[in-house]
Amino acid sequence: MTKDLFKQFLKYLGPSVAAMWVFSLYTIVDGIFVSKGVGELALASVNIAMPFINFIFAISVLFSTGASTIIAIYLGKKDLEKANEAFSLNLFTITALAIIITTTSILGLDYLAKILGATPDTIGYVKDYLFIISLFNIFFIVSYSLEVIVKADGFPFLATIGVVISAITNIALDYIFVIKLGYGVRGAAFATGIAQVFSTLFFLSHFLRKKSNLRFVKFKFSFKTIKRIISLGFPDCTSELSVGLVTILFNQTLLRLIGQDALISYSVICYVNTLILMTMIGITQGAQPLISYYFGAGEINKVNHLFKIALKTVLITSVLVFASSMIFASNITGLFINPQETQLFASTVSVFKLYSISFLFVGFNLIISGFFVSIEQPLSSAIISLGRSLVLVTISLFILTKLFGGNGIWITTAVSEFITLIIALSLLFKLFKNKNVENKDEIPDLNKKFSIQ
Repeated sequence: MTKDLFKQFLKYLGPSVAAMWVFSLYTIVDGIFVSKGVGELALASVNIAMPFINFIFAISVLFSTGASTIIAIYLGKKDLEKANEAFSLNLFTITALAIIITTTSILGLDYLAKILGATPDTIGYVKDYLFIISLFNIFFIVSYSLEVIVKADGFPFLATIGVVISAITNIALDYIFVIKLGYGVRGAAFATGIAQVFSTLFFLSHFLRKKSNLRFVKFKFSFKTIKRIISLGFPDCTSELSVGLVTILFNQTLLRLIGQDALISYSVICYVNTLILMTMIGITQGAQPLISYYFGAGEINKVNHLFKIALKTVLITSVLVFASSMIFASNITGLFINPQETQLFASTVSVFKLYSISFLFVGFNLIISGFFVSIEQPLSSAIISLGRSLVLVTISLFILTKLFGGNGIWITTAVSEFITLIIALSLLFKLFKNKNVENKDEIPDLNKKFSIQ
C-alpha cells in the first residue's frame, strides 16, 4: 500500500508543483519585462495593482477548491451523476460572478486605483493595468477553476500542459508587447489576459473529450450545494484574498515609514514569495484530490498515510527554499534591480533575507489547512487561513512596527506564520486525539480511527 500511495502522490505532486512553478515564473518574468522595459516605478505600480488580481484569483479559489473537493469525494463514491451536477453548477456560477465583477470594476476604475494605494506618480500605470486586466476577468476565474477540476478528474498532467501553454503565450507576448512594441504596462496586462484565454480554451476542450470522466449536464440550481462549495473553499479564498489586503496594508506602511524605494524592494519580495507560496500550494494540491478521494471511499488509513507523505515533502522543500534564498539573495535581487543602484540593491538584499525566514513555516500551515479542507473540516482550515493571511499578520505588523519601526515590516510575515503554525498543530492534534471524522453524506464505514503514529 505504501509504495502504491507514494506513486499516486508523485503522479499528482509533479504536475501540481510544475503548474504552480510555471505560473509563478511567468508572473516573475512579467515583472522583469516591466522593470527592464518600462522602469522600476512601473514595477511598483503593477505591484500596487496586484491585490485586485488576488481578489479575482480568490473568487476562483472560493469555488474551485470547494467544487473539486466535492467532485473528488463523489468520484470516490462512484457517483458520477452528482459529480457532473456539481461540476456544471460550479462553472455556471463562476461565469455569472465574473461578468458582474468585470462590469463593476470597469465602472469604478478610478476609485479602485485609489483604494489600492496608487500615488500621483503611479496612478496612470495602475489604471492602465487594471482596465485591461478587468476585461479578461472571466478567463482568470474560469481558467484556474477548470485547472483544479481537471486534476480532480484524474488528469494532473493535462493541468500542467494548460498552464505551460498559458506561460509560453504570456512570456512571448510580454516580449512583443512590452519590449518590441513599447506598449508598457498595458502590453504586460494584454499578454497576461490573452494567456488566460488560451488556457481556458484548452481546459474546456478536455471536458468535451470522451476521456474525461466529467461532463457538462443539465442541473437544478442548488443553494445547498453552493453553500457546501463555499464553506469548503472559504479558507483558501480568505487566504488568497488576504494576500491582496495585506499587500495594500504593507504598501501603505512602507510609504509611511520608509518611502517609495521600499515599495520597489517589497515588489521584488512579492514576486519571489509568490514562487514559494505556489510551490507549497502545488504540494497541497497534489495531496488534496487523493485525500478527498480516499476520504469519500472510506479508506482512512490511506488518508493518514498520504498526509504524512505530504508533511515530509513540505519539510524537505522548506529547508531547501530557505537555504537557497539566503545563499542566492543577491542573484535573485539582480534580476529586478540593477546592482549599480548600490543603495537600493543592498537594502533589498538585506530585507529579502529577513523576509525569507517565513519560508520555513508557510508550507506547513498550507498543507495542514489543505488537509482539513480535504476531509471536510472547513472551520479548522478557516482558522489557519485567516490567522496566517490576515488576522495575525495585521496584529504582528502593528506591534513590530511600533517596536522596531520600518525594520519590523520585514519580519512580520515570519512571526505571523510561526504563531499560526502553533495554532495549526494544536488543531491537528485535537483532531487526532478525538480520532473521529464524519463525511457529510454519513457513510457508516467512515467512522474509523485517525492515527499519526
